[in-house]
Amino acid sequence: MEDFETLLKGSAAAHGHLCPGQVVGVRMAMEGCRLLGLDNPRELPQIKSLIVYVEMDRCATDAISFVTGVKLGRRSLKFIDNGIMAATFVHLETGKAFRIVSRETARDLAHTYAPEIGDKHQQQLEAYKRMSLEDLFRIEEVRVTVKASDMPGPTRFKAVCQNCGQVVRDKREVMKNDRILCRPCALGTYYQPVTPQGKKHV
Repeated sequence: MEDFETLLKGSAAAHGHLCPGQVVGVRMAMEGCRLLGLDNPRELPQIKSLIVYVEMDRCATDAISFVTGVKLGRRSLKFIDNGIMAATFVHLETGKAFRIVSRETARDLAHTYAPEIGDKHQQQLEAYKRMSLEDLFRIEEVRVTVKASDMPGPTRFKAVCQNCGQVVRDKREVMKNDRILCRPCALGTYYQPVTPQGKKHV
């Protein structure tokens, strides 16, 4: 694996800017891979060995994706919307898994690790580079059962919504009143149509 500064520079370029979240994400990903024994996760054959569950859609997630090579489109990056700065690294071949959580107390330690920097943002950024893993993260070995429908690779599961006819992949359909439904039909949508039902934009 490349060194921390090289990975941080590449991650910041891919993300669009350098921030404390990038530092946390890069260090989190490097440690997760180290714990799983993966030294080159972005390349074959190791790229097929890793799934990462992230629990927040913030800067650190982009850094984790950059360092590890996991992606939503590859089905190796899983988003669990917990609002927690945490990620779980799963080795598909060995079954080993580690959940790494960013400690909230790390923010309060920034002045201890970078006392010479007056600007709070820059102090935090530099402190996260220097901080011990023990002060920056809480790490625990965990067990993750990855469902067959969540595994990377070609689509193996398809269903058809009995209300709207939409094809639903990867076991994301819902059984409701003994009918197979897509989630929008069963649970409602995050969007509201602008055009009257039955009409389409040209």
